[in-house]
Amino acid sequence: MPNRVAIVTGAIGALGTAMCKQLTDQDRTVIATHRPGDEPRKKAEQWQKIMAEAGYTVNIMPVDVADYDSCKVFMESVEKEFGPVDVLVNNAGITNDAPLKRMGADQWTQVINVNLNSMFNMCRHAFEGMCNRGFGRIVNISSINGGKGQFGQSNYAAAKAGVYGFTKSIALEGARKGVTVNSISPGYIDSPMVRAVPDKVLESIVADIPVGRLGQPDDIARAVAFLTADDAGFVTGADLVVNGGQFMG
Repeated sequence: MPNRVAIVTGAIGALGTAMCKQLTDQDRTVIATHRPGDEPRKKAEQWQKIMAEAGYTVNIMPVDVADYDSCKVFMESVEKEFGPVDVLVNNAGITNDAPLKRMGADQWTQVINVNLNSMFNMCRHAFEGMCNRGFGRIVNISSINGGKGQFGQSNYAAAKAGVYGFTKSIALEGARKGVTVNSISPGYIDSPMVRAVPDKVLESIVADIPVGRLGQPDDIARAVAFLTADDAGFVTGADLVVNGGQFMG
């Protein structure tokens, strides 16, 4: 398998870490993004050190995925330093929950910008080059809540549902150019954010999952590895549901 350049946004969290490991195991040159600023940089450097100690060489670079021009500069910098981008995993995401009657306009806009507009910002600066070179793998991370909705998450669910239409549309544009575009919809994954909820809430979540457990970050990372493989060229415009059977839409 060629040594291709792969970008993972939102890479410092549990899911992103597992994705970076899987892509490194595929002999990709992995660039993990982090938010601009001193504190995010220090956190990313510490994460990079831990990854190196575990045997994974991962490059880190800052980008504001919600800002179009920041993504443009970032992509140009990656291609100048590492070469053309062949794999893009749009994993960055945030929550800012509230029932609609109490949700502020800033809460709505912030989540839409990071969770949906970022997909456009990153793909817009990678997609054309992939098409011109005749190869590309794009994976956009959606969510179970993009399919079923969730109380207090109208902003998050709307963004994640939007990922589906965006993915399918550009999949059609890239299909004859050797560029596949797919999405993954994780269910509830064992992560610090999920583990932070009260025990009774966590118990009720697990009770609703037919396989009887939370997902693991590696469950999602293996899906990323499958969809980004060189020989996955006949899978495009698909949404790979990885939720333990919790929602079968």
